[in-house]
Amino acid sequence: MRTPDFAATRRDLVMGATLTTAAVATPRRPGARAAAADTPATGPGAPVMKIAFTVNGAARTLDVDTRTTLLDALREHLDLTGSKKGCDHGQCGACTVLVGGRRINACLTLAVMHQGDEITTVEGLGTPDRLHAMQAAFIKHDGYQCGYCTPGQICSSVAVLEEIRAGIPSHVSAELEARPQVTPAEIRERMSGNICRCGAYSNIVDAITEVAERPA
Repeated sequence: MRTPDFAATRRDLVMGATLTTAAVATPRRPGARAAAADTPATGPGAPVMKIAFTVNGAARTLDVDTRTTLLDALREHLDLTGSKKGCDHGQCGACTVLVGGRRINACLTLAVMHQGDEITTVEGLGTPDRLHAMQAAFIKHDGYQCGYCTPGQICSSVAVLEEIRAGIPSHVSAELEARPQVTPAEIRERMSGNICRCGAYSNIVDAITEVAERPA
């Protein structure tokens, strides 16, 4: 055994871990943006494009790196942080927003792909003093615990009811030609792309059901 070499390697690892911990623990200055991994760094020669779209009823214009996702454009450029970055791979639904009334994963689409589109985030659905019916129902039925996934859950829920009203079938719709019914199975299937790690699913279904039963 080469004990001296092992000891030296161990010291290196301990020192490296200590430096890494110190770097992570260092507080960011007020107003600092997210880490470079969140948004592609821009620099000389970086591909930048001007985009114009409507966000929550207001016309917005941005100059963004063409590699910027819609999620990062909303969060980092427009300060609309309601839409959350969860898995960043389109698997958890925390970033769900509405584009032209249809729900999408904002982390999977580029901002420049939405030139002229109408985008609605959870901030555009309602305000604290004037909640959207779905927001109020989530509060009433305690459809959240940590709340991280809740903005995406609410946006998706609003779109789900519109899909059902439009007669769009799902994988559990009994008859493809018949108008889908608002049932727990139908809601769970349509909401399966929105993950709640706290497990508030039954309360989420109750909230959606209550809103669905109200007059359109």
